[in-house]
Amino acid sequence: MTKKLAIGIDLGTTYSCVGVFRNDNIEIFHNNEGFRITPSCVSLDDEEVLVGNSTVYQSGMNIENTIFNIKRIIGRDFDEENVQNDIKRFPFKVINKNNRPYVQVKYKRNIEEYTPEEISSNILSEMKGIAEDYLGEKVTDAVISVPAYFNDTQRKATIDAGKIAGLNVLQIINEPTAAALAYGFNNKIKSIENILVIDLGGGTYDISLLSIINGKYEVKAISGDTHFGGEDFNERLIDYFIDEINSKYGKDIRSDSNYYKIKNRLKSACERCKIQLPPKKCKMDPIEIFNLFNGINFKSNLTRARFEELNKDLFNELLKPIKDVINFTKINKSDINEIALIGGSTHIQKVQDIISSYFDGKELKKK
Repeated sequence: MTKKLAIGIDLGTTYSCVGVFRNDNIEIFHNNEGFRITPSCVSLDDEEVLVGNSTVYQSGMNIENTIFNIKRIIGRDFDEENVQNDIKRFPFKVINKNNRPYVQVKYKRNIEEYTPEEISSNILSEMKGIAEDYLGEKVTDAVISVPAYFNDTQRKATIDAGKIAGLNVLQIINEPTAAALAYGFNNKIKSIENILVIDLGGGTYDISLLSIINGKYEVKAISGDTHFGGEDFNERLIDYFIDEINSKYGKDIRSDSNYYKIKNRLKSACERCKIQLPPKKCKMDPIEIFNLFNGINFKSNLTRARFEELNKDLFNELLKPIKDVINFTKINKSDINEIALIGGSTHIQKVQDIISSYFDGKELKKK
């Protein structure tokens, strides 16, 4: 009898992916567009529910019913400060029901309310479908990764999302632990004393210190912030350019009836700008947006120095959880054998510079 395969799902704040371990090999599946990562976005309209890339393509036309960053509020209380801060920036409506956040959207011409678990289940269903298309068979068993600093309520909420998606969640695994497993396997590491895994993604920041002894993994300490990631850098850029628009054109787009549509276009431009900044270049590629509002074509530039100044307080937060892990285990930073960087936001040069400087120039293993 053929053993039933279990898939692994990385349910990310901004992107998700799915894969399997078989034939002594890790396989990450491609979606229908040929990408190994899929946007963690869900959009509802008068006819259907869209997930992934298709939501991004039409988000400008349906911005108030396009849901993203849902991971930032899953398993949380409505009155939490971080949740309230996120709600202020979301273009979709989040309401309070028994101190739980519910997303309120228009679907099939009706006003509907959904829990973060229900929204997340759509993303998990998409991952399940990608796996089934790739494997050519039905899939039910899954392991889902979550931030190391997710509390029990957030972990249970993730399991509930999996159940809604028709998955049997075998295990919830910490994202840095999953990364260390893949890192150790891919590099054929049998024994190493201290691996520091630094995972800075779209919405969460995780630090894990692990050891590998004779192929067995032990997590020694974890730390992090479940509300810190690349989206926070993006928001700083968006606010900066909104202020510039106000200064140049005397227009505060925050009071515009199409604010969220304008912001969505600005956000996409800021994300591209941030990603495309080469490590040794002082100036980012210019932001150019045709007809951003009222027939105005917006163009601007941003220096690396200004980008780093805008996010100075965020960069200053990077070392605290790293120091917490080292202090908890009572080792010296010189005892760290390898440092593995994962998550899209670790590609930011300033992030790498801060970490490398703290560890006295030690080589960083970049995914």
